[in-house]
Amino acid sequence: MADFRHETERLILRDWREEDWAPFWNHLNTPNVMRHLGGVADAQEQQHAQDRLLSYNREHGHTFWVLQRHPDRGHLSGEILGFCGLKRCNEPNGPIGDMEAGWRLREDAWGHGYAKEAAIASLDLAFTRFDAPHVIALTIDENVASWGLMRKLGMQRRSDLDFPDTVAWAKGKTVIVYRIDRAEWELSRG
Repeated sequence: MADFRHETERLILRDWREEDWAPFWNHLNTPNVMRHLGGVADAQEQQHAQDRLLSYNREHGHTFWVLQRHPDRGHLSGEILGFCGLKRCNEPNGPIGDMEAGWRLREDAWGHGYAKEAAIASLDLAFTRFDAPHVIALTIDENVASWGLMRKLGMQRRSDLDFPDTVAWAKGKTVIVYRIDRAEWELSRG
C-alpha cells in the first residue's frame, strides 16, 4: 500500500515516519497540551501511544496522521503541528467500531485554524475515501476547545452515547460523544 498523504491549502496529513516522534513529543507532551489527555506521558506511555497509532493504520488503513505545515507557507512552515485523522473507536464502554475523528496540536499552533482545517479534511476522507456512515469525536466536558471545534464542524452532542471513563486520558470523568452523519456532512459542505 502506498504511503498516505493528503494536502489542504496549508497542511499535510501523512503517515508517520520514525523521525517524526521526537519533535512530536517535544512539542506536544507538555502540561498545557496534555491537561485533558491524561497528563504528561512518560517514555512507556509515549511508546504505547506510538504503537497504537501505527496499529490503527495497519488494521484499518487510517490513523491519527501526522499533521504538518506546508513548507514555505507562513507560520510554522514545514513543522509538525501534531496529529489529526481517523481511527475506529476502541474505548471499552464507547461506540466500538465507529469511525472516530481526533486531533491534537502543539500550543504555538493553537488559534490559527489548523485544527479545523485538518478536521474538515479528515471528515471529508471519512465519508469519501473510507465510506463511513457517520463519524464520532470524543472528549470531556472540561475540554471546551475540543467540543467547541466539534460544534463548528457541524457535529451534534449525543449524550445517549456518552460513557463512563475506562480510559486513562479521561481521568475518571464521563467521556462525551459528538457525532455527524454523512447526509449532515454533505448538506453542511453544500
